[in-house]
Amino acid sequence: METPTYVLEFEKPLRELSKQLEALRQQSLESNLDLKGEVVAIEEKIEQTRGEIYSNLTPWQRVQIARHPKRPYALDYIGMLCEDFQELHGDRQFNDDRALIGGTAFFNGHSVMIIAQQKGRDTKEKIARNFGMPQPEGYRKALRLMKLAERFGLPVLSFIDTPGAYPGIGSEERHVSEAIAVNLREMAMLEVPTIAVVVGEGGSGGALGIGVTDRVLSFENSYYSVISPEGCAAILWKDGAAAPQAAEALKLNAATLLELGVVDEVVPEPMGGAHYDPEAAGKALRQSVQKHLQEIRKLPTAKLLDARYERYRKLGVFEEIGAKV
Repeated sequence: METPTYVLEFEKPLRELSKQLEALRQQSLESNLDLKGEVVAIEEKIEQTRGEIYSNLTPWQRVQIARHPKRPYALDYIGMLCEDFQELHGDRQFNDDRALIGGTAFFNGHSVMIIAQQKGRDTKEKIARNFGMPQPEGYRKALRLMKLAERFGLPVLSFIDTPGAYPGIGSEERHVSEAIAVNLREMAMLEVPTIAVVVGEGGSGGALGIGVTDRVLSFENSYYSVISPEGCAAILWKDGAAAPQAAEALKLNAATLLELGVVDEVVPEPMGGAHYDPEAAGKALRQSVQKHLQEIRKLPTAKLLDARYERYRKLGVFEEIGAKV
């Protein structure tokens, strides 16, 4: 299991213990002393601290893990789950949006259409990918590929990982809201099985624009929300620094999403997050996607569409309890 070099604030106690462990091992080598007992004690302390930290994560801490720069991105998971991914470009109207990618691939020997939001690793790629924030042409490209999948009877797999659709002037001029709205409508009526996976951030309509699917899965440390914690804090508390408080109020954790029926399954991550062991995270995701895809592929088209309609129709249902007299 790899130890990431980028350390989050709440992970610093682990980093300090790791430094102590490394210093002890170095001292043992240089002085030829038997420090096995001290080494074992610190290793046990590290495991205990790791369990205490990661078994009691706050919503804000999970948001930080979802944004971790070493976290696997969509292309990483596509490489682990699929074979022969062939990227298709352009919306046939304006441009090719590199923040939203798509193309054909094979999943367990079956042809599928991939739609994914992709962030960048270094500065150059982050700019090229627009920090994972699609513009209207990205959503129109996604719709073009989904319609292509429908024509050839290919299931659609969506990988959601965006802080939100790009809110710049050019994006607004080219009608990003309309592009997302059309996707919501068309995905609701798409006559092929569809699955979306929230692999990192799932921010607002930018995420929903490729997320109206038969099944929605979420990684354990991903978040899926109508607004980012910072955006919510700026509106309600007039201060972006209140993001941790906003994350708590928004209940940004996958377990709550599952309880509310927003997602259909929470995919477990290695302790500490998917970036600690990407292969294990990919394996868990493969099993989950395979299970749900097998289930929905058995449904006739009419039942598939009815079930999708009912899934979204029942979201947000609440009960009013009258005041006691």
